[in-house]
Order: sequence, then C-alpha cells, then structure tokens
Amino acid sequence: MALREVRHVPDSVLRKVAKPVTEVTPRMKTLIKDMYNTMDYEDGIGLAAPQVGILKRIFTVGIGDIRLAFVNPEVLETEGEYLDVEGCLSIPGENGVVKRPTYVKVKAMNEEGKNFIIEAKYLLARCILHELDHLNGVLFTDKLEEVGEDFEPEEQVEDLLISLTYPDGE
Repeated sequence: MALREVRHVPDSVLRKVAKPVTEVTPRMKTLIKDMYNTMDYEDGIGLAAPQVGILKRIFTVGIGDIRLAFVNPEVLETEGEYLDVEGCLSIPGENGVVKRPTYVKVKAMNEEGKNFIIEAKYLLARCILHELDHLNGVLFTDKLEEVGEDFEPEEQVEDLLISLTYPDGE
C-alpha cells in the first residue's frame, strides 16, 4: 500500500489550477490507487490530486459503499443550497460552515478511462464539489459563511447517490 504526502496550507500547489488529463495511463492508475489509500489512511472522504502535489484534474471520493475516481470532472447541473460544516485534509484541525448546492450532476471519467455521469445529493454532492474546488485552487476556507453559535446543519435523510450511469454503454 503506497501513501502520498498530503500537502498542507500554505503550500502553493493548493492554489494552482490543475491541468486536464489527456489519457489514463498506468501511472495515472497508480496515482489514483495511492490516492484511495492515502484518503483512507487519513480518514478522509475525498482527496484531490493537487493535495498530494500532482496538478492533474483527478480526485477520489469514498463515502460508505461509494468509491469513485473522477478524472476531468465537469459539473453539468446544480440545484438548491444548504449550509453544512466542512473540513479538509490539507487544513488539519480546522472546519467551518460552507454553502453548497444540495444536488449536483457531474460528468467525468473513471480510472479505467470510462465516461460516467453521477447525480448526487447532500454529503456526496458536497464532497464532489469540495474536491472539484481543489482542482481550481479553491479551498473551503475561501467560502466560509458567518453563522451563529447555535448553528445546526439540517438532517440528511435521503440517499446520497441518485444515479450513476455509463453513457457509452459500459
């Protein structure tokens, strides 16, 4: 099991825009595997390539049974908004309230180079958008909302994954 070093603020790589992946090579597959291992080891639910010093448009997500790699992700649609607490492996010990869409629809490739479209809500949508921000040099601390001490996030009772499809019939 290979682990990658997680970069912490103020590392400048965290503020750079990641470059698109032109093809999923064996080296990229190794990177993605290492990112899953690092994410799990650090008890995270998402990890973007810039967080391990690689300026490529790749991130991994792991929430419950949902484990996905996103290569060259593109947001197709968002809807709604809600406030919740976020943290980040690159900013240990800090968290804050961020407003994000309730729903997101994203197109990406997986680690096999297969296109997929995912529709997600609440925590899964939040995680996807948080990691996508990393690909653009944006940190959750850039989006903090002012809330009172009595702030309580709304309960999320619905399924997080709405649909996962492979439009190329794979």
